[in-house]
Amino acid sequence: MSASGLASTPRPAAPAAGPARVMLVDDSSVSRALMTRWIEENGAGQVVATAANGRAAVEALAVHRVEVVVLDIEMPEVDGLTALPRLLAAQPGLQVLMASTLSQHGASVTLQALRLGAADAIGKPRAGWALGTGNDFRTELAAKVRALGAVARRRPGAPAPEVPTLPPGTPEPTLNRAAPSTQRPRAIVIGASTGGPNALFRLVELLPRDVDVPIFVTQHMPPTFTTILADHLARHGRRPAHEAEDGMPAQPGHVYIAPGGRHLSLAGSPDHVRLIVSDEEPENFCRPSVNPLMRSAARLYGDGALGIMLTGMGSDGLEGARELVRAGGTLVAQDQTSSVVWGMPGSVVRAGLAAEVLPLDDIAAFIGQKLKAAR
Repeated sequence: MSASGLASTPRPAAPAAGPARVMLVDDSSVSRALMTRWIEENGAGQVVATAANGRAAVEALAVHRVEVVVLDIEMPEVDGLTALPRLLAAQPGLQVLMASTLSQHGASVTLQALRLGAADAIGKPRAGWALGTGNDFRTELAAKVRALGAVARRRPGAPAPEVPTLPPGTPEPTLNRAAPSTQRPRAIVIGASTGGPNALFRLVELLPRDVDVPIFVTQHMPPTFTTILADHLARHGRRPAHEAEDGMPAQPGHVYIAPGGRHLSLAGSPDHVRLIVSDEEPENFCRPSVNPLMRSAARLYGDGALGIMLTGMGSDGLEGARELVRAGGTLVAQDQTSSVVWGMPGSVVRAGLAAEVLPLDDIAAFIGQKLKAAR
């Protein structure tokens, strides 16, 4: 190992094909070794460099062509939050995945990192994962590296990649649009995953101040992270935001976030909504999943439900969105160009469920128009 902390040798640049080129930045050599194996064993990425701290990581970018960095937060000399802007400045377009412990401090720093330009985050289990008990982390790490590798190879201004993509040679399906409801929305339900926190910050900041219906959100995040996400949304969106609690009554104009690791659904009547937080089985390998929220909104609000599908990989929320539209509700999907990954919104567009496909900055205006026009 060199004095800079690098544990790799220079490799020639490779064409933009095959696995993503990855750098791991973590002060634990055991963690680096395990993550290297997990990333490479199924072809998600090729680890071309490792570093023991942020300073060494910045130096490595002068030697290695890297597309995705998995960046730990707590490291000696230069920590992850300090290194992040230096890495992004050294290589524009670099995709950084923050790897954080599942603690309140780790979650708070991770949300700051997302605001500073990190693409996504993953929570490292507190204990046991290095002994082989972190299978969820292992699977999620590979999936996120693969997705962010596709993002890194996207040309500036090009549409977001879809996850999963269509097999080669598959013709593009005809994209139909669902009819929007003519009723005034009585609730807004939002699903998001990769790239979702920053999209949520932007959306909530742009929403009209007089939104008088509850806003429910399922964002794929680990426990603890969603508590901090709600705090950040409250500060930046200038409206009350909460991590959902079981039995909590919904109030107009408030934002409710599904807790990490638990599903959120709605019960009661449109005028007296009660939040249900549960530990039921994951759907689409996700808990929380967007499906329970959208299904329950369809039952409770019918044509008064306004669903928003934001950036995210995979297709979680597709079945719930189908029920929401079948009940007469309106579904809006974030467009491909403004999404980090066009998996979740792309899946509902392909299914013909979206009444509108809009850039992120236009979604808030659409919500305001729907609320104003039907007053």
